[in-house]
Amino acid sequence: MQHPSATKPDEALDSLTQALRRFAAERDWSQFHSPKNLACALSVEAAELLEHFQWLTEQQSEQLPPEKRAAVAQELADVLLYLLQLADRLQIDLVGAARQKLELNAARYPAAQSRGSSKKYSEL
Repeated sequence: MQHPSATKPDEALDSLTQALRRFAAERDWSQFHSPKNLACALSVEAAELLEHFQWLTEQQSEQLPPEKRAAVAQELADVLLYLLQLADRLQIDLVGAARQKLELNAARYPAAQSRGSSKKYSEL
């Protein structure tokens, strides 16, 4: 049996976006959610996510203790929520844009040329 919260990614993002709209409307916060403000908030939350990994070794970053992993999950959620709000405010189909970007990256980074390399596409 499928988990009740298991939906298609597009449907899940649409559902979250609708929930964010309601959440902001109930608090009259939409007035503060200009694209500039949402982009700033997104950047701040991404920095808060990064803070959890500051000074960790590569191995430590792969093996987070449960309490740190939970804190990272909260920051990831903040990043996702602000990203969804920004895309909604700018009327950007985030899933469509991500698919287009993935196709572009596949063309820029052919597997045969980029496998195991961290070079930028312009250096391949």
